[in-house]
Amino acid sequence: MLSTAQLQTMFQLQAAMNYRVDPNWTDARYPYLRAVVVEAAEAIEHHGWKWWKQQHRDLGQLQMELVDIWHFLLSEILLRNGGDEDKARLYLEAAYERQSPTRRLQFDGQEYSLDELELLDLLQALIGTAAAGRVELGLFAEIMSGCELDWPELYRQYVSKNVLNFFRQDHGYQEGTYRKIWNGREDNEVLVEVMATLDAEDPSFKDSLHALLEAAYLEI
Repeated sequence: MLSTAQLQTMFQLQAAMNYRVDPNWTDARYPYLRAVVVEAAEAIEHHGWKWWKQQHRDLGQLQMELVDIWHFLLSEILLRNGGDEDKARLYLEAAYERQSPTRRLQFDGQEYSLDELELLDLLQALIGTAAAGRVELGLFAEIMSGCELDWPELYRQYVSKNVLNFFRQDHGYQEGTYRKIWNGREDNEVLVEVMATLDAEDPSFKDSLHALLEAAYLEI
């Protein structure tokens, strides 16, 4: 699991983005878990699920979808705690401690052993539990493992995606003028490429990443 400092950073970044999108986001009570459902379905697409055609798993994009899901899980936890970042962190730590060690899931009258489920089944379970209004951190951790994503890497990718989200807002995302396709590639794909060239431990990581995104955006 992440350190207290890392969790605090994540909740600070997520709260800042939520306030950027809507200063009254805690009153608006947006359906963040509905967004989890949609992002999990997109993850299934990147994994490949069609038995009638050949498909290849895109691990990089699968991981990026999990980072998107994490944004919405953090937002939901913040919302349940009135936007208070410290309370949200304690809530998350307590929930993870309850759920993760058992590696079991109770849902719809059945009990599932998470380590016996395939990745597609885990993603489908995430869709079901999120649609039912549940935050299942143990399930999310199991999906991370299936996508070869550990907590330090989630932290690195989350901070990177947060930079991209602010970049989108700075370039007209809400107004509908932002261009998400950059020379035939989605901006998420460009992000994966440029962040691989940087050191996430460098204090200038966020600023350097923003500068590289700016340069790539100007070229489209």
